[in-house]
Amino acid sequence: MDERTRFGWEDWAWDPTLFQGCAPYYRRGRIPYADGIADVVAGALGLDGHGRLLDVGCGPGVIALRLAHLFDAVSGVDPDADMLDEARRAATETGTANASWAQVRAEDLPSGLGAFRVITFAQSFHWMDRPKVAAAVRSMIEPDGAVVQIDPGIDGFAPPAGTVAGPYPEVPFRAIDGLRIRYLGPDRRAGRGFRNSSPSGEDEIFQAAGFLPEVRLVVPGARALDRTTDDLVAWVFSASSTAPHLFGNRLGEFEADLRALLCDASPSGQFSVQLSDTTARIRRPRPEGVPR
Repeated sequence: MDERTRFGWEDWAWDPTLFQGCAPYYRRGRIPYADGIADVVAGALGLDGHGRLLDVGCGPGVIALRLAHLFDAVSGVDPDADMLDEARRAATETGTANASWAQVRAEDLPSGLGAFRVITFAQSFHWMDRPKVAAAVRSMIEPDGAVVQIDPGIDGFAPPAGTVAGPYPEVPFRAIDGLRIRYLGPDRRAGRGFRNSSPSGEDEIFQAAGFLPEVRLVVPGARALDRTTDDLVAWVFSASSTAPHLFGNRLGEFEADLRALLCDASPSGQFSVQLSDTTARIRRPRPEGVPR
């Protein structure tokens, strides 16, 4: 196999170190979803403040808390206890009283959690045993409910397309990735293993599990965000491929080099980055008797 195509998603197996140490950085570091995502999902699904939401692979609760006002109750599940601690902290900070959190792997669903009006996956489904999880959530969704996969347009260290000009220098994405490679090698780390690619064909998997074809809704980003050096350091350490534990005793050295790189790119410590479009991929359960 060619050196640059090895370690695809087919060769990778989940382990609990995938996001080890990332949780304290996630909420600050990740580029936010487009501003209108909650309104678009609410309009598409006719949400009225009732029913239950389950967010699978919830991390620190970003999407669950963003949508919490649209439901009677929201539940987030994630295998990482530190991420759930951050979710609880975020719920307290935002005054969200209708959220609960449980340490559950998606592959262990339904786990006695009951039925839900909406089940969401936000940047999480690609880490899972997708056919198994799709079948599990099909058994948990209410007949008039929907599964919603929420994806941002920006991917890892790649610069977003069609960058919107801002008042500060652009983020040096490629130079940051070069620094990752210098410390960790060319293959992207993922827990104890490597993973250079992510799977596709998700709509086919959901249809095989009993869902109708997806409906895609794009929520425009189209504005520049102001980001500081500290924000970008948090962004790097929030990613599985640059999780803090991967650097071992060189973590401080890597962070110093990262900060120097960012200082060279913007001595003021301010950057402009595009808020990319967010895609909501809505899948409703296929009624009994309706052929695939």
